[in-house]
Amino acid sequence: INEKKALNGIDLTLNKGDFVTVIGGNGAGKSTTMNIMTGYISATSGEVKIGGYDILEQPLQAKKLIGYLPEIPPLYEDMTVEEYLNFICDLKGIRKKTEKESSINEVTEAVKISDMKKRLIKNLSKGYKQRVGLAQALIGNPPLLILDEPTVGLDPNQIIEIRSLIKSLGEKHTIILSSHILSEVNAVCDYVLIIDKGTLVAEDTPEHLSEDFSDTDSIILSVKGDKEKVEKVLKASEYIKDYKITGEKEDIVDCLLYTSDAAD
Repeated sequence: INEKKALNGIDLTLNKGDFVTVIGGNGAGKSTTMNIMTGYISATSGEVKIGGYDILEQPLQAKKLIGYLPEIPPLYEDMTVEEYLNFICDLKGIRKKTEKESSINEVTEAVKISDMKKRLIKNLSKGYKQRVGLAQALIGNPPLLILDEPTVGLDPNQIIEIRSLIKSLGEKHTIILSSHILSEVNAVCDYVLIIDKGTLVAEDTPEHLSEDFSDTDSIILSVKGDKEKVEKVLKASEYIKDYKITGEKEDIVDCLLYTSDAAD
C-alpha cells in the first residue's frame, strides 16, 4: 500500500487574540489540520501545544483551553437547545446549577439564540443549528476557538450573519477558522494560511496576499523530471512570478506556479 501524507510541514504559532484562517480547496488538508490540533487524530510526527500543554501527552489540560466546532456540528436534535447546552456543561465539568444557568445564558446571548432555548434543535434552520454549535464551543469560555468551515451549506444571508458573529467573537478569543471560500478571508481574519495537498503554499495578511497575487494567476502543474532541473527552468522563466514545490514522487514533481500578466 502506498503511503500518502495528508499534511507535510505545517508550522503555525498563534498568540493571544490572533484570528487565523486556513484556506484551501476540498481535500487540501484543512479538516485534518483541525483534527490534529484538537487531538481528535494524532500526527505521525510533530507536536501541537495549546497554552504550553501537549495535545496528546496532556490532553485534559490542553482541551480545556479549546472550543471546537467541527464541520458537522455535534448536535443531538431530539433535545431542546437548553437541554443540549446543559449536557455540554456536564461534559465540560460545569456541575453547579447556578454556574450552568449563567454559562448557558452567556453563550446563548453571545450567539443570539436566547429566544430559542426551549425549541427542539431538529426544528431549527441550518443557520440556527450552526449558532447552537458555536454556543457549545463557547461553553466554559475557552481562550481558543477552532472552527472548521462554519459557514458551509448556509444560504447567503446566513453566511453574512455567521461571519459577523464569528468576527465579534474574535474580540474575546483567539480563533482558527478553516474555509474554502476566499471572500471569508477579508471578511473576518487577520492572517491567512493557504494549504494545497497538505502543504503550506503561502501565508501572510489578507492585504499582503491580495497585493502579491492581484496581478497573478495560479497554475497547478505536474512535471516529469528531476527536481533541480525543474526548479532551474521555473527560475529562468520570465513569466513565472513565484512557485512552490508541493510534492515529489519518483520522477514526478508537483508545482504551484504563480504567473504574471506578461504571460497572457
